[in-house]
Amino acid sequence: MDIEKIRSNYEYLKTGRIYFNHASTGPLSNPVLAKINSRLELSSKGEIDDFLKFLAVQSSAKSLLGELINTQPERIAFTDNTTNGINILAQAVKFKPGDHILLNDIEFPANVYPFMNLQQNGVIIDFVKSHNGCVTADDIIENIKPETKLVSISQVQFLTGYRVDLEKIGKVCRDKNIIFSVDAIQGLGAVRLDVVKDNIDYISGGTQKWMMGLQGCAFIYISEALQKKLAPKLLGWLSVEDAWNLLDYKIAPKETAEFFQTGTVNTIGIYAVEASLKLFKQSGFDEVEARVINNTKYFRSRLNGIGIKTFADGLSENELSGIVSFKTDRSEEIFNLLAEYKISAAVREGIVRFSPHYYNTQEEIDKVVNILDTNK
Repeated sequence: MDIEKIRSNYEYLKTGRIYFNHASTGPLSNPVLAKINSRLELSSKGEIDDFLKFLAVQSSAKSLLGELINTQPERIAFTDNTTNGINILAQAVKFKPGDHILLNDIEFPANVYPFMNLQQNGVIIDFVKSHNGCVTADDIIENIKPETKLVSISQVQFLTGYRVDLEKIGKVCRDKNIIFSVDAIQGLGAVRLDVVKDNIDYISGGTQKWMMGLQGCAFIYISEALQKKLAPKLLGWLSVEDAWNLLDYKIAPKETAEFFQTGTVNTIGIYAVEASLKLFKQSGFDEVEARVINNTKYFRSRLNGIGIKTFADGLSENELSGIVSFKTDRSEEIFNLLAEYKISAAVREGIVRFSPHYYNTQEEIDKVVNILDTNK
């Protein structure tokens, strides 16, 4: 992997900024900008309504996402954000009063409120208690009840970066006929998952973080078996077969995930994520993950070396992601200090969170740690 060539795709690096905030919003690369601009140029002075070209880009984007999670493109649909992707599932499952949904107490609200909303229908929400920023697969499995109908968990915990063993949870859910849903926004683009090996029924994830696409563009994955069991509440003109036979009002639902693309989607967002994932693929999805994890291990080691304990301490390589974070009563002070040096990090719940990507370097990590060490 030619890291300097890869870094040349990110214009912000020329300003001397160090960007370690991909867990919030990823920067746009030159290929992404070029793809967006080409689409805007087309809409401004080209074909304008070139729907067939968009369909080709959408198909390519779904294929790339399919490679990332090991599924076929027809099992993927685009939506506007992670929350609404989860709402699609929450409102389509045939819940009955007394059914239980298993969550945990350190989920980002996007993976909580859509399910809590079902409490008005008699659905019961169970929360697994976390320990030191982690909810393990064993924690989840031990809290499954006979009444549990659905388990939903983030692939990567947004505060601490803990990556849960999805395969272990998925096997138990499959054996017990429980729907297994994953919020993948803090994982995909940095680390991979495998919907087949992990027995995942449903995924929702935005494209603006580790996939370095645009806000307002997200995707869902839904297994064929789960789709057949759902009773979706929303139906649109693009949900049906032969949608372009406009005045033949027949409800013949599509059997692919595209059923959930009820109407116009974020065209520019899809152009962006397609270009970004193409750039990742040039390096190799596995190679991208390896560099992310190596950066995490190096960052953890350097922080430990100046006396800072991180949430990643003691975790195995399979439990690591792109996030390295630590708790401190100086979180705002540290955030403002780093900003003076044009270093972007994040503060959430009193936790300083760093999230470098595959193109970031150990030299950048060294600079951040040296500043922290000097300003203890």
